Amino acid sequence: MAVVPEQDGPGGRMLPLSEDGSPAGPVERAPDLAAAMARYEAERAPRWVWAATDEVYPRLLPRLPEGRLARCHDVKLVEPLLLAHEDQWGAPRSLGAAWARLRGLPVPEDLPLGLADGELHDQDALFAPDRSRLSPGTDPLEALVAVHAEQQRQLAALPEADRHGLRLLCAAESAGGLLAAEMTYDGLPWSAEVHDALLVDLLGPRPAGGGRPPKLAALALELQQALGGRPFNPDSPGQVLRAFAEQGVHLPSTRNYLLRQVDHPAAPLLLRYKELARIHAAHGWSWREAWARDGRFRPEYVVGGVVSGRWASRGGGALQIPRILRGAVVADPGWRLVVADAGQLEPRVLAAMSGDPGLIRAGAAGDLYAGLAADAFGGDRARAKLGLLGAMYGQTTGETGQLVAVLRRRFPQAMGLVEAAARTGESGGQVRSRLGRVSPPPSLGWDERLTAEGGGADARSRGRFTRNFVIQGSAADWALALVAALRRRLAELPTAVPGDRPRLVFFQHDEVIVHTPAQLADAVCAAVAAAGDEARRLVFGDTPVHFPLDTHVVERYADAKGGAAEDEHELEDE
Repeated sequence: MAVVPEQDGPGGRMLPLSEDGSPAGPVERAPDLAAAMARYEAERAPRWVWAATDEVYPRLLPRLPEGRLARCHDVKLVEPLLLAHEDQWGAPRSLGAAWARLRGLPVPEDLPLGLADGELHDQDALFAPDRSRLSPGTDPLEALVAVHAEQQRQLAALPEADRHGLRLLCAAESAGGLLAAEMTYDGLPWSAEVHDALLVDLLGPRPAGGGRPPKLAALALELQQALGGRPFNPDSPGQVLRAFAEQGVHLPSTRNYLLRQVDHPAAPLLLRYKELARIHAAHGWSWREAWARDGRFRPEYVVGGVVSGRWASRGGGALQIPRILRGAVVADPGWRLVVADAGQLEPRVLAAMSGDPGLIRAGAAGDLYAGLAADAFGGDRARAKLGLLGAMYGQTTGETGQLVAVLRRRFPQAMGLVEAAARTGESGGQVRSRLGRVSPPPSLGWDERLTAEGGGADARSRGRFTRNFVIQGSAADWALALVAALRRRLAELPTAVPGDRPRLVFFQHDEVIVHTPAQLADAVCAAVAAAGDEARRLVFGDTPVHFPLDTHVVERYADAKGGAAEDEHELEDE
């Protein structure tokens, strides 16, 4: 069912569609679009087709009577997946752009997007009256129907080996769009009182006039004294580097992994200052007033905001909540948080994709790194983890390179997969995730840089990227299938009170949080486990590899154990 809301007002138009996207009935004009859609949802459970979930669904959510819409086809999310298969990676993806390509018209650029520190900044898009980029006079329903039919044709025309995976990816990506809007609408429970107490404990009382909090100011003074006493700004990397150099410590940057290697009393002080300064700037009092009002943290999530398929967010640092502040995420009275994360996700993805019997056997007992250590590293888990992460992230020199060499001999199928992906990247090729998400091509001028002096470094860098893309992208495929399945299963749980339904309120790479009435917590845990297994079968087929989810029922996010990300991303500097 194609849907186009009125630009102003509660009404809109709907048009039933056949499987191939062609019209299957007359246009229906609905003075109350949300009410009409709720009626169709209850009677027919259609797949809703619209230009972009983030443009349409947030307008509907406050007016949908009960429950949510189950399925949709998001033209803007599907378009880049298909464009990449047509060697048009990164081409404009709005409805207006897709319509222009279909009609041979000049293609409008997408509204500007920027990515920094894991966050998308899209001020123009947030306030533009028409984000679909249709030219004046174009009927949005006509354009929507035509573009959707073309997308269906492209999917049907794919080789059979690609078609099933990409259809599944398009459906999961669209389901992710629904979930992202719902998580913003529902919000993550957030206690202002707890947050304030944590900030005061860490930083001291809130300063007047926007200055440094007392504990941060005292730490800045202690750091200055440790570096000779000359005043400098600890927030300026250039001034910090000069202060260290005056003490005979020469650093290329102030990145944390370098500071941890410095034998000087100022180094741990700077690490602590950086940690507290980041909390003050990114999640301090001003942040709470902007993003965590009325007991809920409501960022705007961006589905597929990272090239691997991971999500990003616009504002609020939703995907970077510091562990030290997770105590502020508190369930409502009578409710609980079900927190689940996938342990050692990316190594398990490698095992499932490669079918390497040794790596599969290593993960069968639970702790994949311990199994790997027993098989190839004399029981040394730390060395086993370092070697496998090095293989996936391309850290193949020095001690890590020696460990990777051991893995290459003992687990040839797994190592062959990532090394083939690296060779593809080094030669300028593109790789795909398990479901068919295509990696970006080399940047302009790649061929010239490759043949120039130092071009080998560019090739190796790209090889490291493609080596990890096939794993991280496939992990994102699994995680997206997980949340789509979990969202559906939560909607199916019986509830005594209609409004008291468990809600997915947080999703970060390989971790989810469900806010649920306490009496449904066990049922939610069962739904999480079932959704994880469903995602495994959908994405990886008949594999013996399991993707265990460490699940905890808590009142505060901080009380949940886990943090699977520490295993997967230990080699990435913060």
